[in-house]
Formats: sequence, structure tokens, C-alpha cells
Amino acid sequence: MVQQMPVGFTTYTVDAFADRPFAGNPAVVVPLAEWLPDALMQAMAAEHNVSETAFFVPDGPGQWHLRWFTPRVEVPICGHATLATAFVLATELGATAPLRFRTRSGILGVAREGDRFVLDFPASPPLRAPRPPPGLAAALGAVPREVWKARDWICLFDSADTVRALRPDHARIATLPDSVPGGGARVIATAAGDDGVHDIVSRYFAAHVGVNEDPVTGTAHTQLVPFWAARLGRDNLVCRQASQRGGTLWCELSGERVRMAGHAVLYARGEVLLPATRLIAEPVPA
Repeated sequence: MVQQMPVGFTTYTVDAFADRPFAGNPAVVVPLAEWLPDALMQAMAAEHNVSETAFFVPDGPGQWHLRWFTPRVEVPICGHATLATAFVLATELGATAPLRFRTRSGILGVAREGDRFVLDFPASPPLRAPRPPPGLAAALGAVPREVWKARDWICLFDSADTVRALRPDHARIATLPDSVPGGGARVIATAAGDDGVHDIVSRYFAAHVGVNEDPVTGTAHTQLVPFWAARLGRDNLVCRQASQRGGTLWCELSGERVRMAGHAVLYARGEVLLPATRLIAEPVPA
């Protein structure tokens, strides 16, 4: 009887938007030669149990096909796991920036400026919400001064201290009306910075997709940067996400794009071992 050997995959755990371990937003990055079945990648993401696990395969010179999974669902765009993937390609796998990624949200680019990686993402300017979703203030535990909507609900507060002090009811946030068709309610709380260093602060809540509070969220800043650029009258912003881990992003509004720069740190290399019988071919969406 021939015994099937387990199939192994190297993984990298990277703290993105961080200059030291245990800060920023952790992502697991999984380089692949070819796609695994979707159900298997989702199961791996649930096992890793970080905000996002990124999987990628080669897609031509200097380009890769990139996908992201939370512990619960595949998502169409993710900032910190894109930064983590670029970091792994550049520092562990010998790729040279700039890097290009084909994704469900189009082509996303990552450049390198010194020790920072710079994401080039589409901007999502918000619009004032005429009526906030019922239950929003109760879910957050505080009443926002204004509510706006782009991909997510954006709640403006009067002070950074209020944002930092929020203790939201994540179960209530998960039941709020969808912020995008087919998606779950995701809520950004934000205020002007108060420390003389950061122009804005924010926090991000997304219980519907299995992430109660995301530590540092690139896609939130594709909405926050055009929002605050219009209010502050300048296109370059230093942004702080005020989660428990925390992270800083150096951002620029450039036309219809947002450039987000940040550091990344490798926390761990690992090997995932799976039974070969689990690796059943299945179609991969374009």
C-alpha cells in the first residue's frame, strides 16, 4: 500500500503597517504555484484566524493574481494583506518593486520608497448619508456628529478621545444594514488628530465578516483620505488607526487614487501540511 505524503505550503506571518512585531495588522501570506480549491483556502484562512489571509499565484512578469480571505469570507479588496504580500515578495522571494497584483478590484500597484511600501488603490469618496442606519449610534455606544457612506459607513466624532474610547457592541454592528450590496455592515469611526503628529485617527469594525475590530485597515483609508482631504484642504495626511495594536499610514490623495505608505515586519515563517486527498481541483474565478 502506497502512503500519500502530506502536501506542504510555506506561509509568512507579517505585521503590516507596523515597524515592530505585535503592532499593526497581522496577515498570513501563502505563495502558491497554482490555485487551491476555494473551500480549502477559506478553511485555511479560518484556521489562521487573522483579519486576512492572502493567497497569490504568478500572473506574468512582475505581476501576481492575488486573493484575500477573512476567517469567514473572501473579500474583494484588502490593503494590509496587499502590503504584507508585497513585503514577502520583495524581502523573502527576491521580487523587485514596483509590483502589480491582479485582483477582483482591478490592478493594484505597490512601490517601494526606502523602508516603506506604497500601495496605489482606487479612492472611494464618501457621500453624506441623509439618514444614518437605524441602531448605528446604539451599536457604537456614542452618537456621531455626522454619518457618511462610501464602501462603509463613516461616523465623524468631535474628538479623537471619543474614537479611542468607543466600546462598540459588535453583535449589533453585525446586524446593521449592508453598507454595500451583498456585503455586511462595516463601520469606520474617525476624528481629527490631537497629538500634533497625526492628522486623523480612526477605528474600523466589521463583525459581519468575522473581524470585530480590524487593527489597521488600508481600504478604510481609501475612503477617509478623500473625506479628510476635502475638510482639511490638503492632499497629504498622516493617519493613525487607534486600535489596541495601532498603526500609522502616510497617505496622499492623487486624483482618483489613494497612495498609502507603511512599514511591515516579518513575524514568522511556517509550513502548512495538508493531506494530498484534500487537494481536489476546482474552477477559480477570473
